[in-house]
Amino acid sequence: MRWLIPFVLFALSACEVVPTLEPVPQSRPERLETPAPSELRGRAQRAARTFVQVVDTVQPVAESECRRVAPRMNCDFLIVVDDRPGQAPNAFQTLSRDGRPIVAFNLALIASVDNADELAFVMGHESAHHIMGHLARTQQNAAVGAVIFSGLAAMSGANPENVRSAEEFGAAVGARSYSKDFELEADRLGTVITMRAGYDAVRGAQFFARIPDPGNRFLGTHPPNSQRLELVRRTAEIVRSGS
Repeated sequence: MRWLIPFVLFALSACEVVPTLEPVPQSRPERLETPAPSELRGRAQRAARTFVQVVDTVQPVAESECRRVAPRMNCDFLIVVDDRPGQAPNAFQTLSRDGRPIVAFNLALIASVDNADELAFVMGHESAHHIMGHLARTQQNAAVGAVIFSGLAAMSGANPENVRSAEEFGAAVGARSYSKDFELEADRLGTVITMRAGYDAVRGAQFFARIPDPGNRFLGTHPPNSQRLELVRRTAEIVRSGS
C-alpha cells in the first residue's frame, strides 16, 4: 500500500464525485456532548485499521481491472489522505503531473462511513472514474463547450469580456453534459471492483441513502440516488451469477 499524509492539492485538478454528506440530526441531547479522548482515539484507530485493510484489498483488484479494461493506461494507483481539518466528507479521483492516477480521501469521509463495504465501494467507484477515462473526457467536453459558446458570442458581436464569459459558461456546460452518465459508469465498474475484492457492493452503496438526493436536475452532476442504488443492485446480481 502507498499513501501520503498530508495530501498537497494545489498541483492537482480535482474531479469531485462524492456529494457532501449532511450531518445526521441527533435526537438525544447527550449525543451532542464532546466524546471523551479515549473514545475519540478508539474511533480513530478503528477508522485507520478499516482504511488500511480496504486499501490493501481493493487497490490490487482495481489495478488488475484497470490493466484488463485499459491496458495502455497508467494503472499504478496512488491512494492518498487529505488530513486538513474542517472539511466535509469527500473523495475524488485525479492525476498527478506525470499522469499517475490518484484516489484521494479526506479524514471526514473515512470517519463517516458505517462499514468497510462503504469505504471499499467509494474506492472502487473512484478507481473506476480513472479506468473509464472520465477526467480526460470531461476536460474534452469542457473544451468543446467553451469553443462553441465563445464562437457563438463572437459571431453575435459580443465584446471580448462577454466572449470570455461565454467561454467560461460553455466550459461549465460541456463539463456537466455527460457527468451523470460518467457517475453511473463508475458505479457499475465500481460495483465489479468492490465485489471482486470481497466486499458487498450493495451494502457499500447504502451511503447514498445518507446523502442529499440530487434528483434529476438539468445539467446536474449526479443522477438520482435511487437510480444509482438500483444500478448497483442489478450489477451485483450479474457479478454473482457469473454472467
